[in-house]
Amino acid sequence: MKNNKAKLLAAAVAMGISAQASAAIELYNTDGTTFSVDGYFNTFYVHSSTDDETGLGVDRDQSRVKMGFLPNYIGFNFSKQIDDLTIGGRSSFWVSINDSDAVRADAQGRGESLGTDSGIDVRQFYATVDGSFGQVLVGKDFGLFGRAIILGDELLIGYGQSSDTLGLIDGGNVSFGNIGSGYTYPFPKAQITYRSPVNNGFQFAIGAMDPNKQLAGNSEESAPRFETELTYTSDMFSANLSGLFQSSDDTSGAGEDVDTTGFAGGIKVKAGGFALGLSATHTEGTGIAGLDTLIVSEDVETDSYLAQLSYTAGATRFVLSYGESETDNGVTSSDYENTAVGIFHSVNSNLILIGEYNITEVEDVEENDTIALGAVVTF
Repeated sequence: MKNNKAKLLAAAVAMGISAQASAAIELYNTDGTTFSVDGYFNTFYVHSSTDDETGLGVDRDQSRVKMGFLPNYIGFNFSKQIDDLTIGGRSSFWVSINDSDAVRADAQGRGESLGTDSGIDVRQFYATVDGSFGQVLVGKDFGLFGRAIILGDELLIGYGQSSDTLGLIDGGNVSFGNIGSGYTYPFPKAQITYRSPVNNGFQFAIGAMDPNKQLAGNSEESAPRFETELTYTSDMFSANLSGLFQSSDDTSGAGEDVDTTGFAGGIKVKAGGFALGLSATHTEGTGIAGLDTLIVSEDVETDSYLAQLSYTAGATRFVLSYGESETDNGVTSSDYENTAVGIFHSVNSNLILIGEYNITEVEDVEENDTIALGAVVTF
């Protein structure tokens, strides 16, 4: 399972890894120029049982057939060696397979389902220049802040939390993994990013990102959003630190100037088939529902924690996971928790079967128990 997971992550270039896909199908390789294609397909049967704790909502059971935490996608990789430089590029198209829960009135005024809710999302479209100096990436890719944490999530190819409060049970897109209940999601952003060469396991990255606007829409950003990442990787131990900063000035006079900041870090230790991962994230001015693009107020502070233990025996990986995110805006606070157990079994190098049970709790709002049974196919 360990080798299969590594292959999957490289193939997906999931959550922003810029290495070329090791499991991709090579279509062309001549005179130092290569072109390859990789793909990821997943579908889950999901049954959710939601208990409303507000006294205003409705308890309900819901069954769905939909995708998991990662969308389905197809990716294209290009590489060309020119003297001492390697020119590369990647484009990936992420597809929802979920059917729509929306209805509209037909000619007789009756409810009519809109059917498929499939959509295509271009999350990666970038070029790279590699040399002895490291790498420069220009284009759209996942952000650096918290990237290593989500990449190391043991539930990455699984399902995770699907809070009814956030509309995730019947939503047309993905479940949330541990977004908003353990970490912040590094949204794909237009960027110019530098990565250093790997030196004794260490690698540093810094990027200038397209800044996010305040929710009110009346703001100016005189400088880009800056994100950084420092990682260390060895066979038995890995660690990461990342940060973000953005300044957004209100121009309407009705809002406020907001400095968005964030710090995140995590470690993973492996021994004898076991792997223990711990991480923590702190953000100010963002972090609502774990979405780092939502800029609201410096009063909004979010602290997230994720602890995971896995054990790999042959082709099967067993996972215990607990994640929590606490958000405080100076007046009210919210607490999201997700507890999960999962089994991931590799039938072969291209097929993984998954069974997962999640308990998602939103303090004083809901408890949602979810069983997810699915399959992942990669090439």
